[in-house]
Amino acid sequence: MHICIVNNLKFYSTLQIGSFHTNHCEDFLINEDLSSNTKLIAIMDGCTMGTESVFASILIGKLLRKIAKDKFYKEFINAEQSTLKEELKDVLSQLFIELREIRNNLLLDTSELLSTLVIGLIDSDTFHAEFLVVGDGLICKDGQAFEFEQNDRPDYLAYHLTEQFEDWFSSQKQFLSFSDFTDLSICTDGIFTFKAIAKNHPTKTENEIIDFLLKDIVYEDQNNFMDRKIRILKDQWLHENTDDLAIIRIRKKV
Repeated sequence: MHICIVNNLKFYSTLQIGSFHTNHCEDFLINEDLSSNTKLIAIMDGCTMGTESVFASILIGKLLRKIAKDKFYKEFINAEQSTLKEELKDVLSQLFIELREIRNNLLLDTSELLSTLVIGLIDSDTFHAEFLVVGDGLICKDGQAFEFEQNDRPDYLAYHLTEQFEDWFSSQKQFLSFSDFTDLSICTDGIFTFKAIAKNHPTKTENEIIDFLLKDIVYEDQNNFMDRKIRILKDQWLHENTDDLAIIRIRKKV
C-alpha cells in the first residue's frame, strides 16, 4: 500500500496474508479523514475460529469508513468542537449501533462478527493521538511497544451487542493517549508470527522483527515503504508471517 501525506504526517500501511492462510486475508485496515485535521485509523483481525471471519473485519472497516465520511461532511455544517477522546467515543457509539442493526437485519450469528479492533484518532496539527484496543493488538510509539494480549481469548465487540453502549464503553481498559509523537504504529498480532522459511535457518526474535518494521526508517522516502520491508524480510531475511498482518505506521514530516 502506498504512502498518504496529511499536513505534517506521513501515513504508511501494509496488509499481508499469512502463509498458513490460503483463501482470504482475515485482517483489514482503514485510514480515513474524520475532519480537516483529524485522521481515523483502524486495524481489524477476524477470528480464525469464527464463521467466515474475513467478513467481520471487512464489515467493521467499511462501517468505520462510512462513519468517518459522514463526520467529515458534517464538519462543514457543525461548528461545535470536541476533544479527540469525545470523538473517539462517538465513533465507537455509531459503530456499535450500526453493527447491531446489521446483525439484526441479516440475522447474523455472533460467530460471524468476531474481529478484534485497534482504533485511533490522530490530530495532524498537534500530534495528539487517542487509541482503544478491543481484543489483541500492538501499538508502538517512538520506539516503545505497548502489547495488548488476552491469552488467545479476545473480548470481541460482537459479544456485547446486546448490551447498552455506555455500559460496554465504561468497562474498556485498553486505552492509550499520546500528547506528541514522531513515529507511531498500530498492528495486528500477525507481527509475532514471522518464521524462517529456509530449513535450519534461525528465526529472528520478535523484538528484531518489531524493530525492523516499526522502528527502522531505511527507505521511508519510498511510496512502498512498508511493503518493501515485508519483501526484504522474505527475500533477504528469509522470513514470512504465518498469520495475517495489518500495519499502519505514521511518521512526522521533517
